[in-house]
Amino acid sequence: MKHQNLALAIVILVTFLALPAFAVAFTGQVVGIVDGDTIDVLHNGNVERVRLYGIDCPEKKQPYGEKAKWFTSDLAFKETVTVKVKNRDRYGRIIGEVFLPNGISLNRELVRAGYAWWYSKYAPKDYVLKVLQDASGASKAGLWANPDPMPPWEFRKYIGN
Repeated sequence: MKHQNLALAIVILVTFLALPAFAVAFTGQVVGIVDGDTIDVLHNGNVERVRLYGIDCPEKKQPYGEKAKWFTSDLAFKETVTVKVKNRDRYGRIIGEVFLPNGISLNRELVRAGYAWWYSKYAPKDYVLKVLQDASGASKAGLWANPDPMPPWEFRKYIGN
């Protein structure tokens, strides 16, 4: 009997420890576009700020910053999306991958279209984003049309943010 209880306790413990490994997801309507890589999603009556995982769009004052925001807006504003939560950042925002109603990843679409960089510092193993960035760069899509695009993390250092 002791061994059965111990085995059951181990199964329960392992199950609960494994839960964070599975992405929590929620569905809600996009009610705001902060910038290219940050949106507001209505979930259970509350607005959740969501920072798109694994990507970094140009800042608003950078070339293509406003275009990235409009691209995000065109695809996501007022749409019901699914957010796969990865974690929260130091500002309390949800970090997640956002899926549009057709199942396409908004995060990946931004990189594919050349409106975002793969943020390898925070998503080092997301090789799909790397491949999409390489392809958009090779085709000079979006920000890659600029002969010397500055990654937003460098721009933020440059302007002191």
